[in-house]
Amino acid sequence: MSYISKPVARHPGQKKNSLGLTARDYEGGMSTLCAGCGHDSITAALIQAFFELEVPPHRVAKLSGIGCSSKTPAYFLSASHGLNSVHGRMPSIATGANAACSDLTYVGISGDGDSLSIGLGQFAHAMRRNLNMLYIIENNGVYGLTKGQFSASADIGSKSKRGVPNRFEPIDPVLTAIAMGGSFVARSFSGDKQQLVPLIKAGMAHKGFALLDIISPCVTFNDHDGSTKSYKYTRDNFTEVTHADFVPPAQEITIKYDQGSVQPVTLHDGSRIYLRKIAEDYDPSDRSSASAYIQSHQEKGEVVTGLLYMNSDAPDMHATNQTVATPLRDQDYSVLCPGADALKALQHGYR
Repeated sequence: MSYISKPVARHPGQKKNSLGLTARDYEGGMSTLCAGCGHDSITAALIQAFFELEVPPHRVAKLSGIGCSSKTPAYFLSASHGLNSVHGRMPSIATGANAACSDLTYVGISGDGDSLSIGLGQFAHAMRRNLNMLYIIENNGVYGLTKGQFSASADIGSKSKRGVPNRFEPIDPVLTAIAMGGSFVARSFSGDKQQLVPLIKAGMAHKGFALLDIISPCVTFNDHDGSTKSYKYTRDNFTEVTHADFVPPAQEITIKYDQGSVQPVTLHDGSRIYLRKIAEDYDPSDRSSASAYIQSHQEKGEVVTGLLYMNSDAPDMHATNQTVATPLRDQDYSVLCPGADALKALQHGYR
């Protein structure tokens, strides 16, 4: 991963959060992605979300696999922990890190190829375990690093830059997540920062696996007529099922919308995400209805965005496994390795 430092330029009038940090303190290196890439818009939304949530950068762990999307962690939170793993294997690394050090905020950045092709099995089991992390898929429908071949999320009938149509059915990450029991499932568009930032905040506050699938057009290989992942197609077929506004705890709640009803959803840490119901019959807590709603709009060629499904009562990986409250990283060696006698006693219990 290439990493080019940004020039340091600070203005005394820059806004600071309660930690005394400015938005610049949440930035990373210079982007080496193509100009106009949707992934850079996602980076900007992440920087804003972390700054507004006032998260200490050193308390964050960023993980990724391989692909254009997996370069993103280099572009935000330069003072955080980070690991660029093997193609498709980021969920395993995240699981191991979370098992040993549960008190960090985990953010995984992946792509449609990284998660839905070579990494599909890893992606599925991270959801099944309800691993406590925000998992972002930067979804552009192509393999950008290898010159624009279709990925597993490319819609059937969509055309490549050369005009070749895709003949395979796509894997939809949000439908997959809902079917696998994902406890927080949302979709957004890289060009809609107003929706994207609150969803990132809510995903980080959710205790469990929070999937955020973001349509992020590839300006080099998949931003043309015939593509269903282009800027034009997404904007023309954008269906916002919920309008989100995230409000952290211990702050004054000031919400104002011109139209539509407002539904508060309380997350595990006491934070709330407020949803304006665009579709009167849409219920983000109903798993089967959510799947049916998404599929019915897909048949019309529409991209449904917003918080699509959430189950705030699902236990995360640590609750299911009844792990100790103190992270393994902070345990004494004698506790982690109690000796041969303890092993014999454990084995005896299985006889």
